[in-house]
Amino acid sequence: MPDAAPPAPGTLRQGVRVMARGVRDEPRVFTLAVLGSAVYGAGTAATGWALGRVTGAVVQPALAGTGDVTTGDILLAGALLAGITVVTAAGVVARRALAGITMYALQARYRRRVTRAYLRLPLAWHHRHPTGQLLSNANADVEATWQVFAPLPFSIGVVVMLLFAAAAMLAADPVLAAIGLTVLPTIAVVTVLYQRRMSPLVTRAQQLRAEVSDVAHESFDGAQVVKALGREGEETRRFAARADRLRDANVAVGRMRGVFDPLLEALPTLGTLAVLGVGVPRVVAGQAQIADLVTITFLLTLMAFPIRAIGWVLGELPRTVVGWDRVSHVLDSTGQLEHGEARLADEGAAALDLHGVGYAHVTEDGEDATVLADVTLDVRAGSTVAVVGATGSGKSTLAGLLVRLVDPRDGTVLVDGVDLRDVRPGGVATAASLVPQGAFVFDDTIRGNVALGLDEDGVVDDDAVWQALRLAQADGFVAALPAGLDTRVGERGATLSGGQRQRLAIARALVRRPRLLVLDDATSAVDTRVEAAILAGLRGGSSGTTVVVVAYRKATISLADEVVFLDRGRVVARGTHADLTVDDPAYARLVQAYQRDADERAARR
Repeated sequence: MPDAAPPAPGTLRQGVRVMARGVRDEPRVFTLAVLGSAVYGAGTAATGWALGRVTGAVVQPALAGTGDVTTGDILLAGALLAGITVVTAAGVVARRALAGITMYALQARYRRRVTRAYLRLPLAWHHRHPTGQLLSNANADVEATWQVFAPLPFSIGVVVMLLFAAAAMLAADPVLAAIGLTVLPTIAVVTVLYQRRMSPLVTRAQQLRAEVSDVAHESFDGAQVVKALGREGEETRRFAARADRLRDANVAVGRMRGVFDPLLEALPTLGTLAVLGVGVPRVVAGQAQIADLVTITFLLTLMAFPIRAIGWVLGELPRTVVGWDRVSHVLDSTGQLEHGEARLADEGAAALDLHGVGYAHVTEDGEDATVLADVTLDVRAGSTVAVVGATGSGKSTLAGLLVRLVDPRDGTVLVDGVDLRDVRPGGVATAASLVPQGAFVFDDTIRGNVALGLDEDGVVDDDAVWQALRLAQADGFVAALPAGLDTRVGERGATLSGGQRQRLAIARALVRRPRLLVLDDATSAVDTRVEAAILAGLRGGSSGTTVVVVAYRKATISLADEVVFLDRGRVVARGTHADLTVDDPAYARLVQAYQRDADERAARR
């Protein structure tokens, strides 16, 4: 996703819209937080008013020795102040707790929405977005979007406090109140200027967070390659360069805060000094009461900290807008797979029919890069078909189309005569299984990896797991593990070999008893003897499964009932391996080249 443009001029307007969306999502808790903040604001203003009244009615007469101040009067004054303090404290607790609940509830809600969007969007969309950026969208960007709800109820309570305080100050002494309240428009001007200066700086910092996350994820994901090639230093320097840019961006944000924060802190204090400078002579001249001066100065002093909450909200708005722009980019993305209500059969091998299928990847500049064109193919139920072709001929894309990871741009993919686009959600996964080139294994037990997604409903028992492991030629090494099915395999199956991970992935597909099994070069890491045993086992049970295998090895290809030869995204030949070897020189040369490469790798071992 491209860098977001600095949203300075419209940040306030955009930020208000985002906050309004958050209020609509969490109306009850937010309303309670605002009520608690309003109680706090009213209580704060009431404290200043009460202190002025107590000073004029109790403290001043008691110190001057005039009037008749009794112990009951003192206790009553203390009770009044204590009561207001308790109510104000309750408002503070409610405001802080409920504001936090609102903020974290919104973050949780939108993390779930972003994650659901990731699941909804097709692989073609994911291919255009780096994983690190997607992690940043679901974490840092969501957090930045709703961080504003921490100070927002506080700032609304401050507005209530300002209204009550202004009324109390004007009632006490309009002249001194006018002097003290002149600080408010000054603060408003400074905070708007602050927000506009901060906006581009925060935008840059937020984008760099995503870039750092992207580089880190890529380096960690390719740790084995990095170490094998001795590129630790280069990767460290690459990460350090991005991290330094993020540091500089955050320092720039901090410097801007360092300029404006003291100014915003000082303005209410300057207002208080101005009131004292004018008010003391007025009290001495008898033009004002000391109780009124105490009320106004006390309220201005209390306003010094709470009024900063408005500045905090305005300071958070750039991050809110930038974060929401990045989050909404995910939520508003289109291209999800459409579904109908058709159901596929529950039993028996599946029959495949592809009519005029075409597919193209969308490049970064928005142009189509054709991968498959006019692929017409039929696979009879229960057969084993090998798909052969040079690198880049579209074999893996074809495998993804058969299990509907992506939809064709042109044509149709039919299973038992049903267009996969018409199948109900989840229906394809119940009938077809794909074992991709890269066998991904989770940091879980053998049982958890094989019965992934099925054991939660109690559908799979250990007998079914062992049966799938036997078909995948994995039962031997699993039985030899210290805890058998309960053995944890480490992150990405770190304790297993490449061949063991592949066999575990095949068992994961087989335990679902698929009617269509697609193996995308899924046996490349196992030796030919084990591969032959796996394919023989699949053929032995072929009455219930149709097998499509993307193959490179001659031994694998020769086991298939039929071979489909792809060249530059088109089916150029079909037939048995023996027939194609004689009839198609290009096919023969490719298979021989694959065999030579396999023999050379075996010799190096």
